[in-house]
Amino acid sequence: MYDKFIGGYLQSLSSVMEKLDRGAFGKAIEILREAYANDRQIFIAGNGGSAAAANHFVCDFGKNAAPLDGGRRFRIISLSDNVEKITAFANDISFDEIFSQQLKNLMNERDVLITVSASGNSPNIVKACEYARTMNAPIIALTGFSGGKLRACADASLHVDVNSYEQAEDAHLIILHMIVCFVKENRAYVLGGD
Repeated sequence: MYDKFIGGYLQSLSSVMEKLDRGAFGKAIEILREAYANDRQIFIAGNGGSAAAANHFVCDFGKNAAPLDGGRRFRIISLSDNVEKITAFANDISFDEIFSQQLKNLMNERDVLITVSASGNSPNIVKACEYARTMNAPIIALTGFSGGKLRACADASLHVDVNSYEQAEDAHLIILHMIVCFVKENRAYVLGGD
């Protein structure tokens, strides 16, 4: 029983990852490369397990993507990591505005927004994308299920064709780790002369 379950789960996840759009992954890297070259900020947002993935990525990408020996690092901020700010905006304005309101405080023209949403339809993430568009910000979206509204609005859509929240979240964390590892292994290309 356990072997069958584990085998099926891993096979399903492996199958999903094999179908990842390599072109979209490359586009995401190019967006991040341009952000680094122009010293732009990168924002990331998600709800629930996707918030945990967003916060995890900020740690890994902010610390590990650039050399630890003094080189310039990526400027990356999670919109999911400040419970005081999130609950204040949710209470005083609307939960749908918790990310877009933070972007109004922080986002500059052509900064980058990364969204993580299994459904691709979370209203607060959609509103963040709508605001990002007013700032001409490239959007990288990680989605599952059908991809929802986020899949259609993203400049780089890292969609995983799975109908399980757990496996979508697994795949998203793998993709985020792949981004970190790609940059680490290709620093001369991504970071240029820094």
